[in-house]
Amino acid sequence: MHALEKTDVPVPRTYCLCEDESVIGTPFYIMEFLDGRIIEDFTLPGVEPEVRREMWRQAVLTLAKLHAVDVREVGLETFGKGSGFYNRQIKTWITICASQSKAVDVETKEPVGQLPHFDETVDFFKNEKWQPRDRATLVHGDFKIDNLVFHKTEPRVIGILDWEMSTVGHPLSDICNFLTNFFTARHAGATPNDTSGFLPGRTPGLPQPDDILGWYSGEAGWDPSPDMGWGMAFNIWRLAAVCQGIAARYAVRQASSEKAKNYVVTQKPLARCAWALAKEVRDGKSNERASKL
Repeated sequence: MHALEKTDVPVPRTYCLCEDESVIGTPFYIMEFLDGRIIEDFTLPGVEPEVRREMWRQAVLTLAKLHAVDVREVGLETFGKGSGFYNRQIKTWITICASQSKAVDVETKEPVGQLPHFDETVDFFKNEKWQPRDRATLVHGDFKIDNLVFHKTEPRVIGILDWEMSTVGHPLSDICNFLTNFFTARHAGATPNDTSGFLPGRTPGLPQPDDILGWYSGEAGWDPSPDMGWGMAFNIWRLAAVCQGIAARYAVRQASSEKAKNYVVTQKPLARCAWALAKEVRDGKSNERASKL
């Protein structure tokens, strides 16, 4: 965050970093308090339709500004590798999934098991024919509405929070994370949360992916639309893997909440959703479907 303070990316000012764990038991930093709105419901209830649309527009313009930062100018050129982001991600998650699938439930003695269509999905992601063109920018890693602070009365972003997953990587990953709910909405049961409000026409003023991608490309100078099918398939597959991890922890009772149980059930629908999106890309139907969202 400190590196971005002299850019046009809205971030809280950081005051100090303490790496001495004896102080509070862990390294910590102190940052500026932002007096604004953090909204957990991504459909932004309680605002007028035109304000809702503008808040989403300002959010994606903020993302485009982040991706436009020259990492060398802000001293972050060693913050991550300059190429091969998705290939590294694929390799990492294959290894993680292999380990998670072997976890055995302490009561049923049944293993968590592999995600549905695992081999076919992985083969698709590894095939360079379908992969997006390699790019490298500063990425947030978890860019979404509830990690933004909006002005108290105006539809603009005054700060981006939660930078723990930030790195130098492919900007498509942030875009897909930002738009996930629009894609899972058309796959009922894919997530434990109701995302039907993201379907076209359900929430007045809520823009659709074509609108959001148009705003982004106008600011960022490149159009991610042709790669959205691949990127979204990977993003949702990664979410399935995260849920599989929760299932693995639940199996050995390291996670026991009711919320954990929901995510245990969700891993398979998410994996099936990812495979469905992958097949659309493979069969040339991805752009056609995206235009209808």
